[in-house]
Amino acid sequence: MLKTRVITAIILLAVLLPMMLFASLSSFGILISIMLVFPAWEWARLLKLPGVWPFFYAALTGIILTIYILAGAPRGDMVLKAASIFWIIIAPFVLFYKPILSSGWWRTFLLASGLVLFVACWYAISVARAIGFLFILSLFLIVWLADIGAYFIGKRFGRHKLAPIISPSKTWEGAVGGCALVIIVAALTLGMHRGLLPTVTSMLFGHIGIIGEILALSVLVVFSIVGDLFESLLKRQAGLKDSSQLLPGHGGVLDRVDALLPVLPLAMLFFS
Repeated sequence: MLKTRVITAIILLAVLLPMMLFASLSSFGILISIMLVFPAWEWARLLKLPGVWPFFYAALTGIILTIYILAGAPRGDMVLKAASIFWIIIAPFVLFYKPILSSGWWRTFLLASGLVLFVACWYAISVARAIGFLFILSLFLIVWLADIGAYFIGKRFGRHKLAPIISPSKTWEGAVGGCALVIIVAALTLGMHRGLLPTVTSMLFGHIGIIGEILALSVLVVFSIVGDLFESLLKRQAGLKDSSQLLPGHGGVLDRVDALLPVLPLAMLFFS
């Protein structure tokens, strides 16, 4: 399993990094819109849409993204704010009360919200890429480092469960460790950013100083955990371990981007 996981990760990086580095902005936007169709399909599956309806939902997501791109991505800030409201208000409410999400008006609401979330994800990634390759890479690294730190610190020191009903393996110690790793790496690399292309760290430091940067990075790490837990709740209620088996050793695409869905719009609102 570990070998398969590593091979899949290497292939994903081999595809993603050249896209971020060499693709034109228009080509990059088109490729991202195509990639987002897959987590949209998984989102519909987790909400237990029957039969071929998840495919129709994925197609609808692709159509809406295409229309949005052709229209010139209007009202981007409003899209980011709508997605941020979902993650700041709705997602914590759901994680606290744990309503049944795959039936009734909750399913209808989440299907509609998903369309907004995927458009916001596309817009945030596109704007981040327009700022620069190092900027978007540093944005992804926040999520990756938070996940790595939470895994290893939680495995070694974890004692207190963060959300035992939703995700028994997550601990408060792991969450703090992931946040600490992000802040430590940001501090160690801050001097390297000066005079180079902008990164999330250098831009935060330049706009709001070191204390503001620490707080902003902490907020992003917190909401990366919220995104992860939200998808874990969807999977638990759907009776699935992974959102799909599209990525061998990793589960589904939604399993890889669940933490990015809240972090991307929130981060880009910081800079809007």
